[in-house]
Amino acid sequence: MTVAPPGVTVGSGSRLRPACSAIGDTQMISRRLFGAAALAVPALSAAHGQAPGFPTRPIRLVVPFAPGGAVDLTGRFLGERLQASLGQNIVVENRGGAGGNLGADLVAKAEKDGHTLLLGSASILCANKFLYRRSMPLDPVRDLAPVTRVATGTVLLIVNSDRPWRRFDELVAAAKREPGRLTMGSSGTGTVSHLAIESLKRAAGIDITHVPYRGGGPAFQDLYAGNIDMMFDVIPAAMPNVREGKFRPLAVGSAERITYVPELRDVPGMKELLPESNIDMQSWYGINAPSGTPADRIQILHRGITQIVRSDAFRQRMEPIGFTPIADDTPAAYGTYIMEQERVWQRLVEISGATLD
Repeated sequence: MTVAPPGVTVGSGSRLRPACSAIGDTQMISRRLFGAAALAVPALSAAHGQAPGFPTRPIRLVVPFAPGGAVDLTGRFLGERLQASLGQNIVVENRGGAGGNLGADLVAKAEKDGHTLLLGSASILCANKFLYRRSMPLDPVRDLAPVTRVATGTVLLIVNSDRPWRRFDELVAAAKREPGRLTMGSSGTGTVSHLAIESLKRAAGIDITHVPYRGGGPAFQDLYAGNIDMMFDVIPAAMPNVREGKFRPLAVGSAERITYVPELRDVPGMKELLPESNIDMQSWYGINAPSGTPADRIQILHRGITQIVRSDAFRQRMEPIGFTPIADDTPAAYGTYIMEQERVWQRLVEISGATLD
């Protein structure tokens, strides 16, 4: 499945499909965007869980990534359902840049009334403070209030289908025969695809040359052209080209296999391939509000969002693109999870040696 930006039609041809890259694109959610999937579950009652006086106007949901990708799609589908739940329009606003820091900082500095939300990621909320040590404009734990996670997923190791390696151990053997000759692209220094590369290199004892790109789209183009040998990237971005036979998956970055994506059921996880490594690359996405937002409004948002995330309609929409829905029982539980994950991502950044200052 390939996700197109709102208003753009994806053709049926076989060309490579990179992610688009636009910044600052604000779009009102359209019910037509999601088709039958959005209508599969009856609309939630607009009055459910709604306290007097909130929300009083449209809610702005900031997605700190370019429109058209899997995270953007997640935000738009979530917004469609939340619109029915809260009885207010949800405006999805794409604010990419600085590894997601621009969008996160925009929310952190917004009015503390629950009408501005962030769809953040593990990298923004946990890794960036160690990548942008001097230029990080916010402290996510201090400046953003947790609401709940909404989805989780892992990364996929892919090679060009013309390359000879059909199994992970064949790739590792080739890298050991000629240290430094093989190249692995990423969507940028410090991204989850880069951190996964460095973890793999360390665990497998191999030397592979990292080639960073300004986004996954250009990296995919060079992988298809044969200019790089392999890359890690999130499953939703990689799967359209895997399904078309352009890329061959050799491993998933999670400890266990990904059984909910049919084409990946036979692809081994890190626990099988590198059992002593403890690698379990899990990227996750959650909703945060500005710190200081009243607790009763956070609770209203948490109740509405978790009801959507736990619905069959949300699961049916997320799993085919490689995401698993996940909801925290309380905002406090999500906040505790973020603090625990900080240590995990700090270690990944330290292993990579990456810095973005």
